[in-house]
Amino acid sequence: MADVGGPGTEPGPREYRETVRTSFARGPGGAVSSGSYGGPMTWLEPPPGADHSSEVLVLGGFQLWRSGSEQVGIPRASQRLLALLAIRGGVTSRAAVAGTLWPDATETQAYSSLRSALARLDRPCRKMLQVSKLELGLTKDVTVDICYAQWLARRLLDPAVTPEQSDLSSAAIVILSSDLLPGWYDDWVLVKAEDWRQLRLHALETLAGRLTVVGCWGQAADAASAAVRAEPLRESARAALIQVHLAEGNQSEAVHQFRRYRALLHAELGLEPTVRLRRLIQGLQSQSR
Repeated sequence: MADVGGPGTEPGPREYRETVRTSFARGPGGAVSSGSYGGPMTWLEPPPGADHSSEVLVLGGFQLWRSGSEQVGIPRASQRLLALLAIRGGVTSRAAVAGTLWPDATETQAYSSLRSALARLDRPCRKMLQVSKLELGLTKDVTVDICYAQWLARRLLDPAVTPEQSDLSSAAIVILSSDLLPGWYDDWVLVKAEDWRQLRLHALETLAGRLTVVGCWGQAADAASAAVRAEPLRESARAALIQVHLAEGNQSEAVHQFRRYRALLHAELGLEPTVRLRRLIQGLQSQSR
C-alpha cells in the first residue's frame, strides 16, 4: 500500500477553477506575461476587456468550461485537440498537430482526423480557436490552468522573487497537487506530464519551506504531504515534511515520519535513507525509545 504523509489538501474543483480565473484577472504584476519564467507565453496575455469566460483545464483531468459556470462535453478527439493546444501554447502548425495526435496514420488520414475533430466542435467552442490554413491555437482570452500553475511553481522556486500572499495560500497547494491529464497515455502527454510532475514536486517542497518560515504549520504540512502522496519514495518530499514537524516542535511526528519512510524504502527498493535525512532526526530516535 502506498505510504502517505498525513492529512493534506484534496483538490476542490470549484475552488481550483476560481483560483485560476482570479489569478489571470489580477491585472498588471499578477497575470502571466510574455516570457516570464521561461518559455513563450504571449498567447496568455488577455486582450482589454477579456472576461476569461472560456477555460480549458488539463490538471486532474480534461474539462472545458464556458461562461464561468457551464461545463461542456465534447468528443474525445476534440478533447485531445484542445488539450494539445492548451499544453503547447501559442500557435502550432496543422502538420505538427495532426502528426502528434495521429502518429500512426498516414498524412492524409491524420489531416482528415484533424478536420473531423474541428468540425465536431460547436460554434462557441470554435470561437476559442485561432485558425488559419497552416496553423492552430487557442485565442488569447482562453484561460488555461497549466500555464498559471507553471508560472506559480516557477515563482516559488525563484529565490529572487518575494512570494505574494496568494502564492502561499491553500489554493496554491491545491493547484500544485494535480497531475497533468491522469489516465492519458499518449506520448505527447506523458512527456509533458513528467515535466510537470517534477516541477510541481519541487514547488510543493519549496512552498512547505516558505510556509514553515512564516509559521503556517498546517499549510506547510499540507504542502509537504501533497509532495509525499505524489511520490512516497521521494526523500526530499519526506524531508520537507519532517522539517515542518521539527520546526513546530513535534519531535515524535518527525521520528514517526522517518521510520515510515525508512521501512517503505527498504521494502520497495532495499535501500536506506541518506545521511542527509538521518541527520534531521539525529539524537531524537534514541530519546523516543
